[in-house]
Amino acid sequence: MDDLNFRPRTLADYVGQGKLKKKLEIYLGASKKRTGALDHVLLYGPPGLGKTTLAHIISYELGVNIKVTSGPAIEKPGDLAAILTNSLEEGDILFIDEIHRLGRVAEEHLYPAMEDFKIDIILGQGPAARTIRLDLPPFTLVGATTRPGLITQPMLSRFGIIEHLEYYTDQELSEGLKRDAVRMGLELSDEAALELGRRSRGTMRIAKRLLRRIRDYAEMAGETEIGLDRAKVSLNELGIDDMGLDRRDRSILEAMINKFAGGPVGLDTLATAVSEDKATLEEVYEPFLIQRGLIQRTARGRIATEHAYRHLGYTYAGVPQNALFAELLEEKEDSEEDRAALPEPTAQPNEVEATQV
Repeated sequence: MDDLNFRPRTLADYVGQGKLKKKLEIYLGASKKRTGALDHVLLYGPPGLGKTTLAHIISYELGVNIKVTSGPAIEKPGDLAAILTNSLEEGDILFIDEIHRLGRVAEEHLYPAMEDFKIDIILGQGPAARTIRLDLPPFTLVGATTRPGLITQPMLSRFGIIEHLEYYTDQELSEGLKRDAVRMGLELSDEAALELGRRSRGTMRIAKRLLRRIRDYAEMAGETEIGLDRAKVSLNELGIDDMGLDRRDRSILEAMINKFAGGPVGLDTLATAVSEDKATLEEVYEPFLIQRGLIQRTARGRIATEHAYRHLGYTYAGVPQNALFAELLEEKEDSEEDRAALPEPTAQPNEVEATQV
């Protein structure tokens, strides 16, 4: 087996996501005791946390097949119909990655398939076109997304199980790395595994990638064991600092501090300044930087925090003046809006009469 594709097959082998695992054990156990397919499942969270792995585990635990596709691959209703009518048997799993990118017309055809296990197929074109409804075997749709806010409410309401994946702790990452090291035939010390976990951005996919790169450094140095010193030297060579920031993370923070005086700066402007795609900046880099307390989102844009200044070795001079001005301006606008929303004072009849007297 290729060591690049190690995946746990059971929930017992899956490291981390303890609360989610306990709930899945209940859902899967109950599903096995009754007839019919498991409720449709939506898994959401940042990239690299194991959504695809969990879909395969669900399939393995239930003893059914899994069909894997992605939202962008299903552009037309015909694409969806081909998958549902030709690939699935009773109880099977249909896994759609990036389900938020599913075409709207195809999504509407998915509704009856999810609710009633039926799909409408249009034959012909124009006035002569007719619709036939096909029965489908009961199946479970497992959707994965990094952007649940882009999923429409009608689609969201059809999932019976909606679960969020959290970032991993350093200890959980360390445990997963030691397990993979054994399968790869590597000797990885506990200290080295923990150091790797600490610099892996809370993401198992990144931890696995860094382990493979450190293995390369160790092999080229003729070393048979990866200890703490080897891990630190290799990670520094790769540009991963003590907090887990890579060169791209630091360039984003430096742009905010040096080009925009710490902010606030809009997402579009920042993406242009660092020559990065807006979606990549928002989905890949920003969540980790926010989690580490290095940037802050405000109504006026992103702001580099005091923690970011100190981590990069800059002197922090307090809240950026433009951020303070923006905050004061926002408070002023809110106050004016509140005053404008107040009803005009009206005199009571008895008060008017008293004045006239």
